[in-house]
Amino acid sequence: MIARVGAVGPKDSIDLIREIGQEFQDRLTIVPFVYQNVSETANIVRREEHHIDLWVFSGQAPYAIAQEQNIKQTALFPQLNGSSLTKVLLEIVYRDRLQLGRVSFDTILPEHFYETCAESDLAYDAIPLLSYTGFKPTEELVAYHSGLFAQGKVDACATCLSRVYEELKSRGIPVYRITPNRMTIRTMLHLASTAGETMHFKKSQIAVMFIDIEEPEKLIGQNKSSYDVRRLDLQLQETILGHVEALSGSFVALGNGKYIVFTTRGAFETAEESAHPSVLLEKIALLTDLKTNIGIGFGVTALAAERNAQIALQHAKKIGNFCAILVTDTGDIEGPLRQTGSINFNYRTEDIKISELLKRAGVTITTYNKLLSVQKNLGQNSISAPDIAEWLGMTKRNARRILGDLEEHGLVELIGEEAPTSRGRPRKIFRVKELH
Repeated sequence: MIARVGAVGPKDSIDLIREIGQEFQDRLTIVPFVYQNVSETANIVRREEHHIDLWVFSGQAPYAIAQEQNIKQTALFPQLNGSSLTKVLLEIVYRDRLQLGRVSFDTILPEHFYETCAESDLAYDAIPLLSYTGFKPTEELVAYHSGLFAQGKVDACATCLSRVYEELKSRGIPVYRITPNRMTIRTMLHLASTAGETMHFKKSQIAVMFIDIEEPEKLIGQNKSSYDVRRLDLQLQETILGHVEALSGSFVALGNGKYIVFTTRGAFETAEESAHPSVLLEKIALLTDLKTNIGIGFGVTALAAERNAQIALQHAKKIGNFCAILVTDTGDIEGPLRQTGSINFNYRTEDIKISELLKRAGVTITTYNKLLSVQKNLGQNSISAPDIAEWLGMTKRNARRILGDLEEHGLVELIGEEAPTSRGRPRKIFRVKELH
């Protein structure tokens, strides 16, 4: 497997990374992302994270910005070691005959700076140095250097950021740019190659998912016939099948409300948001109120993955209902797994007024939350009786009754009508109000 490496930085740095990257073309594919301003880094990583296996950045600043986005992939940047700094120091002292104490520097850590000066037998007392980790805005660095120059405290500046270099140069200030050399970039790409191999190993691991739905047979005798239970089982299998297809996996119905899914860790971790475990739980909750939990396990072998999935399921059951837990190949436990915007199906409310209104309407808090979820999934902030009937597996007549009862008690509002696709009466459109 050849890893896709997103390279982010200014053009000159990216050109050098791509050139040296040719040495690793059997293991890495360099995907360039050139920016004009380092602040563009955040948008780049957010936009491209699903298409990139790991990231390399031109320097400390874009790396720090990317880390703030909580990227999941491995991220690297070339360390500005002594050899990178030595080149600029030689240009300043021996080529241009400037006093080192009359040049301001940024970014470099003091210990790296002073060690390099000592190794080159250069005096380094009272050298203006703005050292920092992470990221500082371009404006702040420009102000630091230009301020010292304007006050006559320095004769030139040395910076690690291309935008700062260009800005100081445009102002007529003598400026040097400290850049990673070929050796540091090559070292970074070696690390990226190793990370790519590790990533490939992890992606090829087996992933097992246990789906445990409380015994459907319990529904028999609760105004449900064996036919109803069978229909529910078929609906559940269809829902799970759609989810498994998105994971490029397979599943087996074990019976009695239990299902096992097989896929790979790579397929699981790179799946679209629609294949998130919380989405599956939400879809199952739309079909039944039966207690449902999911345990997911990663492993080098099927046996190890299955064992971890069993452990995950036990933890999920301890936490409560509609919960998904993951156990990795190293035994780390993650969860409950959540997706942004997912619905939690509450079974109670602290709002006495809302509780009383639902009681009068003859609708449970669970059903009400299901209506909210259907409305959210439709993406129109509205709902109709046919929508409810289709999503919740009930008759249109029953759906109209629920909406009518909720409207009567002010829990949904009629917002319009829609002409039917065939002959018949216009379809009423409602909006379900959020519970607060």
